[in-house]
Amino acid sequence: MRLFQTIPGQARVLLAEAGAALAIAVLIGGCGDNYRPVVTPVNTSGPPAQPTSYAIVISAPSPTTAGVVTIIDYSGDSILTEAPIGPGPKVFTLDELGATGYTINSDGTLSNFAITTSLQAKEVSESTLPTGSAPINIMAPSSGLWVTDLTGNAVDLFQGSPQAFKLAVPIGSATNAATMPVFAAGSATLTGQREYILSQNVPDSPAGQIQCNLSPRTAPAGVVTPVEISSNTVDPVIPVGKCPVYAVETSDQQRFFVLNRGDDTITVINSNENSLDACTPFVNQNGQTVHCHPTLPLSTSAVAATGITPPNGTAGMAAIAGPISAVYNQATQQLVVANYDGGSISVIDVSLDEYGNDSPTFGTTYTIPVGNTATPNPADVAVLYDGSKAYTANQNDGAQNGTVTVVNLSTHTVEKTLTVEGHPRTIASTQNSEFAKIYAASPDSPYITVIESTPTVTDLIDTTVLVEGNVVDMRVTSQNGSNGNPNFTSRVPGYGQPCNLPPSLMVSRYGASYSLANCQTLP
Repeated sequence: MRLFQTIPGQARVLLAEAGAALAIAVLIGGCGDNYRPVVTPVNTSGPPAQPTSYAIVISAPSPTTAGVVTIIDYSGDSILTEAPIGPGPKVFTLDELGATGYTINSDGTLSNFAITTSLQAKEVSESTLPTGSAPINIMAPSSGLWVTDLTGNAVDLFQGSPQAFKLAVPIGSATNAATMPVFAAGSATLTGQREYILSQNVPDSPAGQIQCNLSPRTAPAGVVTPVEISSNTVDPVIPVGKCPVYAVETSDQQRFFVLNRGDDTITVINSNENSLDACTPFVNQNGQTVHCHPTLPLSTSAVAATGITPPNGTAGMAAIAGPISAVYNQATQQLVVANYDGGSISVIDVSLDEYGNDSPTFGTTYTIPVGNTATPNPADVAVLYDGSKAYTANQNDGAQNGTVTVVNLSTHTVEKTLTVEGHPRTIASTQNSEFAKIYAASPDSPYITVIESTPTVTDLIDTTVLVEGNVVDMRVTSQNGSNGNPNFTSRVPGYGQPCNLPPSLMVSRYGASYSLANCQTLP
């Protein structure tokens, strides 16, 4: 039985014609003074769309078994996929797009993997490092993969897909003294002119290997070697401070900042001039006097040693600092520095004028103590994309505790300190217009602590995510879901940096185990 009677084809045509005539009549009638229906569009409201961003975690169940890459979703704090990588991963980074990850592994291989939500073991590629090399740090700009190599006192360049070794660029010579290359940083894109290699100039020996861990203030001054991207040739070295351990460049590629743990300073390089940010004071086109700043002091001892005082004085500065990590925030043109030995962060104005000169406020420095104890050892710092807050990973904040401190960057005050899993070495953040997630990872814990910051939830621990094995390192693919990844350089364990594996698992190149004294407490 049919619920509706079938209408013959001719009848359907007649009905269609009648309907069309009726529609025309309605339209004509609407042109008079009769009622006209008005359609008012309804604008949807609600929270902004969540950014497309992932936390990428590298963990190590043991020093010799396969490591694991875990991809965590921003919106749900859930694990999207896991895949095995090379054995005993030691350092990790993402490329500048947040699209590809790389690890250097304990068996001398380099793992390459695309960041996808369906990553599988068969999609992880392994590349061979040069025979006899001693790789300790990797950088992944669009110009290829750069690996600092202690054995050859060089930087090894990798290109292709997957990345394969292309050539080694020596960074030292008889006239260019540069030894112990520990860090590579610089431009993310091919539009940049050069990358920079940090060398500590300490002996490549068991004693030299840990000098910047145990006694950085007795170390010699380091250097930075510029490497031209177009030709893979080196320029004359640029002098920096003692035990350079980390560096960042501004997003416009105009200034390059080197953190010197051994003398509590930051060396400023003018990337356009490829030299120290030094000059004789001059008057710019607006009639303002311009001063340059080759060195920025972070402690009162550094102020005394350099004779340089920040424009706003030294209020709040401690006697020591020990800078080891930093973030440049484009929104505020500030450099935020984690001072491991001084238990603080430094918030530094590094703004430029419209002509690319240091602004009148360049070098203004605010020092904010973090943590709950006198020596919380902030090992890393993250800054929200809008520049409103900073978060520090405090590795040793009291007996058996690690914490995260939340700092308001407008008022330069601490808002709160949260106890987290393990002793965190790495912290990263993703933020859209109102909502932020902050991820803290510890080398002695398999848990990622997720902190949530929203208009109604102010920096509370949202959840923890369990991964396979203790965490080696972690990155986020984007700070706001649309821009690329600004942190495309790994952090080598040791050499003045906090170790990224538990002390019981840390073994040096020479077979000597790292102790608690030189790994977790005084790395």
